[in-house]
Amino acid sequence: MNLKVENNILFVQTNLDKFNVSELKEQFLRLKKSRELQGVSVIDLEAVQEIDSAGVALLDSFQELLESEAKLLLMRGASASVRSLIETFSTTKLEFVEVPKPTGLWETVGESALNFYQMMVTALTLASEIFYYSLVGIFSRKTARKGSLIQQAFILGSQALPIVALLSFIIGFILSLQSGMQLKNFGVGVFLADLLSITMVREMGPLITSIIVAGRSGSAIASEIATMEVTEELDALRMMALHPIKFIVVPKFHAITIVMPILVMFSILVSQIGGAIIAVGVLDTSFENFVARSINILSIKDIIISFSKSIWFAWVIVIVGAFYGFQVKGGAEGVGKATTSAVVTSIFAVIVFDAIFSLLYL
Repeated sequence: MNLKVENNILFVQTNLDKFNVSELKEQFLRLKKSRELQGVSVIDLEAVQEIDSAGVALLDSFQELLESEAKLLLMRGASASVRSLIETFSTTKLEFVEVPKPTGLWETVGESALNFYQMMVTALTLASEIFYYSLVGIFSRKTARKGSLIQQAFILGSQALPIVALLSFIIGFILSLQSGMQLKNFGVGVFLADLLSITMVREMGPLITSIIVAGRSGSAIASEIATMEVTEELDALRMMALHPIKFIVVPKFHAITIVMPILVMFSILVSQIGGAIIAVGVLDTSFENFVARSINILSIKDIIISFSKSIWFAWVIVIVGAFYGFQVKGGAEGVGKATTSAVVTSIFAVIVFDAIFSLLYL
């Protein structure tokens, strides 16, 4: 059989010339009589190497006979020469549909690398603009909204205090419980204060607080900007000669730079309270001794590292959220995708940068 029907597609598996027209016509009529052509809307010509005017006339007859079965008959897979002859000799308008060719491994890798490069260039350009306008905004407040800094500090900072306090207390409590029981076995439970203080100040405090803020405030930044992009509010700002980055992102950048170290300090204090409960209640350590050891073990370098991490992580969260917000496409679905991508990327970036900080300042 030179004609085959699969998945509502009629495959022509031989050349369409004057030598095959009669046989193909008979096969076609047999298929139609057996109702195998019911629902066929596409004719695949990938196997056709040669065609002449008789073959084109046969395709025209196929279309006429299938009009009752399919409102629109499409051709696919024809080579350039075959397609050219069909368009020249056909008396009816045959619609062609392009069949996408499967991409190879190296094409996929190359396309992914190119997309990643373009994304990084866009992100770095956005970051440079945010840093520039943030620096300029410190000295020039002409286009800044009145009270925007306080408003953003309240939204990004104070409203995040309850969740930060809860999770920090639980982490400090659990960390102290697990490590304290091991230290007690060796009779050195007094060192729990040292362990918890160093761990929370240098690592867990900035990391946990940044992850919480990325999930809570980073998503809010991305969704706000994405919604403004979808509803064309950003275009309206541009029409009024207001730069979106300067008007929207810079207040958030300034606010989170201020509030993030405060949140980290608050997280460390609350986690120490959770640790103190274990130290006093389980390890029989006095509260005064726990506080004294927690303070004495720390150095100025530890405090600087903690605050440096918190500020850097805050910048990463704002930049990532703004990047995905400005890159949104589509309607409500695009806003949801941008928000999800911003949260995932910012948390991943925070963890990666934390690892880099740990290697640099070990």
